[in-house]
Amino acid sequence: MKPDYSRQVLEMTSYLYCINSSFVVWLLPFLCLSLNFRGILQGKASPTSLPRVKPSYSFGRAFLGLDKCNACIGTSICKKFFKEEIRFDSWLSSHLKLPPNYLPCYSGNYTDDAKSWRPVEISRLMTKYQHDQSDKRICTSLTFAKSCSIERALWKTERFQKWLKAKRLTPVLVQGLPTPLLRCPSQRLLDRIVRRYAEVPDAGSIFMDHFSDRDRLRLLYTLSVNTHPIVLQIFPEAEGWPFPKYLGSCGRLIVSISTRPLKEFYNISPDVAADLALQLLAVIDSMMNNDLNYYFYFTHVDADTFGVFNNGHLFVRDASRLGIIDMQEGSPLIENHQEHNDIFSCLAVDCQSVFPSCHSIKHTQSLTMVCKDVLPELLKEKFLPRVQEEVDSTMATCADSFLAQQEVISAAQKLAKILKPLRPCRSQFAYRYPDCKYNAKL
Repeated sequence: MKPDYSRQVLEMTSYLYCINSSFVVWLLPFLCLSLNFRGILQGKASPTSLPRVKPSYSFGRAFLGLDKCNACIGTSICKKFFKEEIRFDSWLSSHLKLPPNYLPCYSGNYTDDAKSWRPVEISRLMTKYQHDQSDKRICTSLTFAKSCSIERALWKTERFQKWLKAKRLTPVLVQGLPTPLLRCPSQRLLDRIVRRYAEVPDAGSIFMDHFSDRDRLRLLYTLSVNTHPIVLQIFPEAEGWPFPKYLGSCGRLIVSISTRPLKEFYNISPDVAADLALQLLAVIDSMMNNDLNYYFYFTHVDADTFGVFNNGHLFVRDASRLGIIDMQEGSPLIENHQEHNDIFSCLAVDCQSVFPSCHSIKHTQSLTMVCKDVLPELLKEKFLPRVQEEVDSTMATCADSFLAQQEVISAAQKLAKILKPLRPCRSQFAYRYPDCKYNAKL
């Protein structure tokens, strides 16, 4: 009996959510896991009451993106997939199967001891459709054929040949790459990327001597397509940065700790809304002012940009549109970004895209974006009329990009002052309880 694929798609998409809601998800043919149903379909008992039956399955290189490596993200977590220590949510049912391969992200579970599991997000840096279009562009522009070896085609490019000879990652090597992280690159930032790159076994040096040729291509590809996993690696949550923990990658899939998108909290109670708004303002402030003198700025924000852990702690959920300006070293002057465009400039965006110069980025850019595009929906109609009017007026000032930067900052500080008394101290806010009991300032 043939499986009903349309029903499976409806079942899968009913609970999956994605890192970036701006992705366009197209219905494409997908690979299914080869299953052995004998002995499982005969009874109606729940999966947990049945003895474990080892399924007959194969991931298939195409689902993971391993067929395109080393034009991929990495392989550091592949063993976890094959040992079933990372499972898609569908694997918790009696019908062990892979989800559709055209979705940009998946809900999953991760274990280190096969006993305790924690939720994770398994995501692609682009949709499958975008990846397919990018791969076709590589073949047609570099080999003049409809299909080719992606890795071999990129290997022969002038940019990658320079990477192969380089001892150190320098601003010249990343000029023309479109990702926001690399539009204003300092040598200090590039050294941090090399030193903390988690897809190589012996990271720790600012020189790329410990990188294999394949490691170099994977890093270049990731930096060209989407720097979300790179940000998670070089600014880890364990050091206090507001990003979810990076667990690893396999092919074109990355795995990170799961968070609930902020948009799921739009209808939450006023006290929780006030708490999340204060956290969001604090996150933006820490990204504007930190001990490392890096200024983080967003090129776009929405409710999917931020996420909330189970303990109520708010994090940056999607770092793909995050740029960094080095306030300590400054940014190298690039006279014409377009002159350095090549195929790596066109893997995820239009090759003709024009980006603002580093010197045109306002220090309050992220603050005005958050006050304009995120906070109003979170705080809408949450408080008593007098307080609500004051909140709305202050947010409007904070969201005005034509005001002087100090006026915007003052408005954000005033908004935090209004919201602070509205945030109670109780166990519901696990990330700061019981500390708030002993610190009146919280």
